[in-house]
Amino acid sequence: MSLSILDWGIIIGFFILIVGIGLSYTNKAGKSLEHFFLGGRNLPWYIAGISMVATTFAADTPLAVTELVGQSGISGNWLWWSFLAGGMLTTFFFARLWRNSGVLTEVELSELRYSGTGAKILRGGKAVYLGVFMNVVIIAWVNVALMTLLEVFFGLGEVQWMGVKASLVITAAAMLWTAIYSSMSGLLGVAITDVLQFIMAMIGTIVLAVLVVNSEQIGGIDGLKAQLPEGTLNFFPSLGETENVGKTLGLSIGAFLSYAAIQWWASWYPGAEPGGGGYIAQRMMSTRSPKDSVYATLFFQIAHYCLRPWPWIIVGLCCLVLYPELQGDNIKEGYVMAMKDFLPSGLKGLLLISFFAAYMSTISTQLNWGASYVVNDIYKRFISPESDETGLVLASRLTTLLLMILGLFVSTFVNSISGAWGFIMQAGAGLGLVLILRWYWWRINAWSELAAMIAPFFPTAVFFILSSDWVGMEPFPFEVTFPITVLFTTIVWIIVTFTTPPTEESVLQHFYNKVRPDGAWAHHPDNYNMILGAVSENTPPPKNNLLFLFLCWISAIIMTYGILFLIGKMILKEWNEVMILTVIVAVSFGALRFFISKTRVFAA
Repeated sequence: MSLSILDWGIIIGFFILIVGIGLSYTNKAGKSLEHFFLGGRNLPWYIAGISMVATTFAADTPLAVTELVGQSGISGNWLWWSFLAGGMLTTFFFARLWRNSGVLTEVELSELRYSGTGAKILRGGKAVYLGVFMNVVIIAWVNVALMTLLEVFFGLGEVQWMGVKASLVITAAAMLWTAIYSSMSGLLGVAITDVLQFIMAMIGTIVLAVLVVNSEQIGGIDGLKAQLPEGTLNFFPSLGETENVGKTLGLSIGAFLSYAAIQWWASWYPGAEPGGGGYIAQRMMSTRSPKDSVYATLFFQIAHYCLRPWPWIIVGLCCLVLYPELQGDNIKEGYVMAMKDFLPSGLKGLLLISFFAAYMSTISTQLNWGASYVVNDIYKRFISPESDETGLVLASRLTTLLLMILGLFVSTFVNSISGAWGFIMQAGAGLGLVLILRWYWWRINAWSELAAMIAPFFPTAVFFILSSDWVGMEPFPFEVTFPITVLFTTIVWIIVTFTTPPTEESVLQHFYNKVRPDGAWAHHPDNYNMILGAVSENTPPPKNNLLFLFLCWISAIIMTYGILFLIGKMILKEWNEVMILTVIVAVSFGALRFFISKTRVFAA
């Protein structure tokens, strides 16, 4: 597929603009680790919030949603829609706590919250596991998405340059370009460029959806609905068997329950960690106040689930009609084929830029976030604690480039985007409850969290062996493996919690005084005075927020799902449901405002 001069001009101009913006923040980023990784803790809520949304909008997401829709219809999106409950939990229960903690990275919290050898092992182990291992897996699947786009759009599937796939060479060049500005500008430059990248990415996907659905082959929304397989447009799964494309299409009840009832609180997943974590926690900690951290996270949840998905879903539905020959992992290619077939000159460059923008926003964050763990929690903490800020910033920039190289290498081993999603959720099954309770229950210790990190790999290995060629059993579905893994992990970490020593009282007291969480910290009367009363000798402990935080959480979930479904029903012209959902959204919004006024959540 050839591009016009206009297309190339748009692409080249965008790359120059992004790098120019990023490099303009080089001096500010070089002041200290806090400036390099947290932007000096001075981001306004809207910049931090848009940056969160831009990071979770990668080149892989439209392709992965197309794959989910192609395999299970609209209801297949519950694989990620189910995380809303956990996201809203983070918004109201944890965002201000992260900002109050004053840590530089998520894993630094390990030694603020826990004590002893376990805390050191947990901090170093998580830094390697999340900052290196999980990080490069995420980078790899984002690279695979961009490679898929290049191979289908330009016909590069079999093209090689000097024995290397041409799509990999181009992806490496885009990643190097991203690494240059992210290694120089730090988080502040990453966040500012995220804003432009998100706007470009959204414009591109909306334009494509409008062009494809109104094409002659589809015939608008009415024509699309008439041509889709039965069950494709269901927002919720139907009873009965799930069939392939061309027959009844939908998500099984078992899979839906695994997603909606268990996954959001039980599974660690990048961008949707229960209790917050990863680059979401990084953005919360980079805001200028606890109030900004809550606003940023609330905006992220609404934008992530309501503003972005429908252009992807509409194109995915159209692909079922346009490209019925696509099956399995190849279904995701339908999105790129639609770009190739329906975009005129000029708009091809615009949509390619939207993909590169989505790609760069994610990669720049992953590189910066991963480097923060390696430098702050491995190099500075265990290898060179006496290093000055100049040396640490230099180490951060070099680490950014090294993570880029490692991510490219791992990219050659990843094939399925949704398969990588499933692997990460299975590997973190059961960890989520510990990440939630560590903020609210004094008895959780470092060994609890370590056990919850390690335990999921044992049942995962068993399921892998049973379904391998050695044994020959059929692969177990997610709705079977996931609950079993969660149950096993939960039993393991509970046993470990009560058979290992608790965190030292002095550490608990310091953590409470600094972070100010609600919950079960007064584990016996003497400690009530020592821990809760330590805030001020003359001031009683603050009023417990938990009831009204819970009501905020429930009303925000109802409101956001209501907006998500309202937009979908409007697009599909189902007007009776639109009226009902409008009322639900209005009532839940009013309730949310009332409950927020009863809490300390938005205190500055």
